[in-house]
Amino acid sequence: MSTTLDNAPRMIEVSGAEALWLLEGSSLGRLVYVQRERAVIRPGRHLWGTGRLIVRAPAAAGALPAAVSYQVDEVDATTGEGWTVTATGPVDAVTDPHEAAHYRRTLPGWAYGPHDTVLRLRPQTVSGFRLTTAKESR
Repeated sequence: MSTTLDNAPRMIEVSGAEALWLLEGSSLGRLVYVQRERAVIRPGRHLWGTGRLIVRAPAAAGALPAAVSYQVDEVDATTGEGWTVTATGPVDAVTDPHEAAHYRRTLPGWAYGPHDTVLRLRPQTVSGFRLTTAKESR
């Protein structure tokens, strides 16, 4: 006998290696940080390389705290299946003009001007979940 609970979504934790693999295979996410006791969320584009996450986001570099989170997901709107990954760690602005120009050519921006920032995030934690139905998680 099948019930609607059989198809209820489930969150299944993935390994750190799988979370990094999912992060590396994507390009869009959200930069998340706290400013004046409020959560701030900005869209971002990213790429993974040499243990760092390079993020281009519409955020003022001077307003960022020492550590941030970056969240990426891919979820099918019809089935509710997919995955989500969050990386958290210290962040700094890419200030070398040649390096910043390279990443601006590589990563399309959301906004231009003083809030168009290229960041280097050094993840200390990376965690993720697969979102799936109960039948698939058995």
